[in-house]
Amino acid sequence: MNANEKVISLFTTRIRELLIRFEDMKKENTDLYAMLDEKEKEIQRLNDRLEEFQKENNNLRMAGMLKVTSGNVEDAKKKVASLIKEVDKCITLLCG
Repeated sequence: MNANEKVISLFTTRIRELLIRFEDMKKENTDLYAMLDEKEKEIQRLNDRLEEFQKENNNLRMAGMLKVTSGNVEDAKKKVASLIKEVDKCITLLCG
């Protein structure tokens, strides 16, 4: 085998190795993109749950503020009036 044949043989071997590495990297890239998509979906699910919990928390706070027992009907009326005033202020700010 002469020098040129050795160089060609070595070159061919290196090309095969590069092709194998390329295929491995391509598969790894595909796997990583799939993992990324799954994580993004999980983040979206968690954000949706967080939003639901925040809404529920706000509703529970509102319910707690409006909680009426036999002795504090006047306090509840004052709280409702205060909430109405606050909503009116918000509407004025939004429309004005």
